[in-house]
Amino acid sequence: MTTDESTRLRTQTRIPVRALGIGAAAICAICWLVPWAELVTGQIMLGILAIPPVAVTGLLMLLVVSRVSRRLAPWLSLRPHEMAVVYIMMVTSTMVCSFGLMERLLPALVGLNYFADPGNRWEQLYFSNVQPWMVPWDPAGGPAQFVSSAFYEGLREGERIPWHLWLRPLAYCLMLYGFVVVAFLSLATIVRRQWSDNEKLSFPLVQLPVEMMRQRAGQRFFRDPLMWIGFAIPAVLFSVNGIRNLRPDVPEITVYLEISGRLPPPLSDLSTWLVSVSPGALGFFYLLPRELLLSFWFFHLLGKLEEAITLWLALPPIRGMHVGANGYVGYQTDGAFFVLVAFMIVMALPHVKLVLKRAISREGPRGEGELMPYRTAVWLLLASLAAAVIWLHFAGMTIAFAAFAVLVYVFVEAVVMARATAEGGLPMTEGCFTPIDISSLVIAPRSLGPHNLTAVGFFDSFFTRDLRGGLLPTLLDSQKIGDLMGLSRRVVLVSFVAAVVLTIPMSVAIQLPLIYHRGALSLWSHFSRQNALQFFQENSAHLQGEDVYTPGSLVCFIAGAAITAWLGFMRVRFAGWPFLPLGYALSTSWGVLTFWFPMFVAWVIKSLVVRYGGMGLYARLRPMFLGMIFGEFTTAVGWTLAAILWQIRAPWFPWT
Repeated sequence: MTTDESTRLRTQTRIPVRALGIGAAAICAICWLVPWAELVTGQIMLGILAIPPVAVTGLLMLLVVSRVSRRLAPWLSLRPHEMAVVYIMMVTSTMVCSFGLMERLLPALVGLNYFADPGNRWEQLYFSNVQPWMVPWDPAGGPAQFVSSAFYEGLREGERIPWHLWLRPLAYCLMLYGFVVVAFLSLATIVRRQWSDNEKLSFPLVQLPVEMMRQRAGQRFFRDPLMWIGFAIPAVLFSVNGIRNLRPDVPEITVYLEISGRLPPPLSDLSTWLVSVSPGALGFFYLLPRELLLSFWFFHLLGKLEEAITLWLALPPIRGMHVGANGYVGYQTDGAFFVLVAFMIVMALPHVKLVLKRAISREGPRGEGELMPYRTAVWLLLASLAAAVIWLHFAGMTIAFAAFAVLVYVFVEAVVMARATAEGGLPMTEGCFTPIDISSLVIAPRSLGPHNLTAVGFFDSFFTRDLRGGLLPTLLDSQKIGDLMGLSRRVVLVSFVAAVVLTIPMSVAIQLPLIYHRGALSLWSHFSRQNALQFFQENSAHLQGEDVYTPGSLVCFIAGAAITAWLGFMRVRFAGWPFLPLGYALSTSWGVLTFWFPMFVAWVIKSLVVRYGGMGLYARLRPMFLGMIFGEFTTAVGWTLAAILWQIRAPWFPWT
């Protein structure tokens, strides 16, 4: 795309009504397909990646239809910027109907009631601290009420979904979600120029859809034999495993190997350590800078070595509550998150000063061309955060702890995960801690009291632990797509908001009947049990006086913060320094834990290609690696449809 053409595209600011209509139709299909894939098959997570397979496949279908229309009825053919609108709507919708909202919210509202029993004493510990407007069951009515038991066990003949019990708690909880979304919109407005224009982050996850949407480049993309070679690798691999589910005599191709359990003691006690084979992940990481890939896999393996040393020395264990490592390593990366945010603030300080100056004194840049004016963004950010804190206060938290939890979630966890996609190209964003993990460094969790621990159990289930499906990375990637495909940010904003508003009622209308008729106990266990119960299980231990933390966690936190500061200094001081603070901070996240091996392979391949073939060979091979992403994602959607239509078992994909 030439500079003149790119400039011309960026001046197109009219709302493409036709594209919004097509996007709405796509949202209907996504709200039906994603829950079936994730909850019913339990094998293919179409909506938990920052670049969802279902959106990429939907874009392919859109391109095919547009190509046919160009020959039969040219006026029906979509232009690239219209495709971008539909793609942004599909990605946003996928986040909302999957683990970004609905698949976490619905079970969290009833799991506490259904699983309460005399053994866990949840009725005594929690029920009196649950606000009646937050949940569809009566906190004074005892455990396993109909709205909860039917949710988990399924409706019996003659029983109906208790819609009337769900309306009030969903309205209130979606209000909190709305506050968070507004905060993300404001934050995305403020940081976009710094990340995209000043720091020139590469936003690797937008490269495949942009390559597909650009008309001339897209034609070359689909005609390139290397792309189809890359496509065939995951298509054959996962199809063979899918056929094996039908024909046991077909040999299975191993795509997942757990290492730690195969090692001799004491190394068998290492935290989860696995090797996964994902051509699609390899394709993503081929696009990343080599020093970033090196940082990811090196610090991950270094963390495993550190764990091994603590086991060999028989050091007192430090429990790693929400991270893919033991406490010694996990709390180091927790400290790294906070220093990494401090680095980002220091780097953005000139820009932030201008934005704040505009908000306070009306001087400086107005933010023309952004999602909203800077002054509006700043005050809307403050108002939405304050509203979220007040909501949590009414839910049972003290103002101080509610403010702490919201600030940690929005300005530390969500921002670092957004950076992980914008700079690091991580397709999976999952956090490493909860607010209690951080507050416990200085105060005992039980001192928070039952009201705080009850309310934060819901807050963690809704937001803080598993950040897959977060909308801040989606917003930043969508703005980059808009820049590259000729969309004004006003159109990006309308597309995003329309997708959120359409998806929420549609996904409720689809998912609740699906769950009530099948029973959540028969669905994906992470949805029905793990995420809905984890934080109440942990907090019940605090309420009963069990101390699961040790003083060494604070030392590890400070050590991780110091190491990150040193890495940042070395990065600034020496231009060729190969280790990045971002790689260290994310080294224990589930995204790196799952994909460290494809990162290592991509680093080796890219190093050899650039060394012996130069950037020319790197660019020539790029379509093959994009084809691997494309092939793995479309194969996943294809097997999902096959599983739904013919009731067969789908193959397992390593990013599940």
